[in-house]
Amino acid sequence: MPSIYDAIIADHEKHRDLLDKIANTEGDSPDRRKAWNAFYCDIKSHSAAEEEEFYSKLMAETWGQDAARHSVAEHHEMDEIVEELNEMDMSSPGWLTRFKTLKHDYEHHMEEEEDEVFTRAKKVVGEEDNDAYGQRFLDRKEKELGLVQKKKEDHLED
Repeated sequence: MPSIYDAIIADHEKHRDLLDKIANTEGDSPDRRKAWNAFYCDIKSHSAAEEEEFYSKLMAETWGQDAARHSVAEHHEMDEIVEELNEMDMSSPGWLTRFKTLKHDYEHHMEEEEDEVFTRAKKVVGEEDNDAYGQRFLDRKEKELGLVQKKKEDHLED
């Protein structure tokens, strides 16, 4: 069972890979669409699970509130861009420009999280709880993934 930190980092590595794959595609191609759909579903479920199972604990501790709130605010900003991209024509130049903004912002967010936030969090989530938090994160992410996929399917039917 991975620790909360290992679980989040594993997702980040997958997200970095998907962002690079998307950046190396052109137009509304099957490769771009496949990588985008995988990224979309995973980032949405990752963020929700991270906020519920990780940041909620950090917010409970006074010293961690600012860092946690900052990260959650970044999640919200990126979620708006993700939803905007999801509705845009992937072959438009505007899509790629907006995607590059998302990629830059999210890569910065992941670095900040892995360096600054994890350092602070380790003072709140002790080593004895790492695996339990990791499992709760993974369980919540799986539940959220099902909700995201259902919403995406429902949207396609409209």
